Amino acid sequence: MLRILYLLLVGFGVLILSPPGDAQGRGAAGNQELKPQVYAVLGQVMKGIIFPASNVIFAAQRKNPADVKPALDPATATDPLDGSYGRWEAVENSALAIAEAANLLILPGRKCSNGLPVPVKNPDWPELVQGLRQAALTAYKAAQSKNQDNMIDAAAKINAACANCHDKYRVANDLVPRVERADLADRCK
Repeated sequence: MLRILYLLLVGFGVLILSPPGDAQGRGAAGNQELKPQVYAVLGQVMKGIIFPASNVIFAAQRKNPADVKPALDPATATDPLDGSYGRWEAVENSALAIAEAANLLILPGRKCSNGLPVPVKNPDWPELVQGLRQAALTAYKAAQSKNQDNMIDAAAKINAACANCHDKYRVANDLVPRVERADLADRCK
């Protein structure tokens, strides 16, 4: 019995004195500083995060998210409003996704669709990004209130923040068929 107790105490002591790490021995990698990496061009960030999230916010001004019925299988739903984290929670999460995605718009190294660098050093860029972030946080508070009138105002702020940037940095006819679009060289300047 004493031998078992001794072994337990020694084993516990080893755990206490061992350097931090996980069971697979990756402790050393955990000490390295993580640095942001850029993988997507600006248009992909917009289409993959900001555009879908803003559509959830815009939908909440037309239909009360509390009235959205869950999908047959919410875990595989493609509409955030009827998914596992749906209804008003989806609106809150979408607003926060936009606020967080604003951080991606100021990362050095990101490119525009035409290969030019995102104009992070232009004096108005940080102001435009901050406007988007603030509009997203307004939408988050509105979603928390679960009040559609608040969502109408918040959606207008999201729309204005997007338009402020698009008016300067996105080709106006971006939504027409590709064959009719202006040259991509006009984007993101």
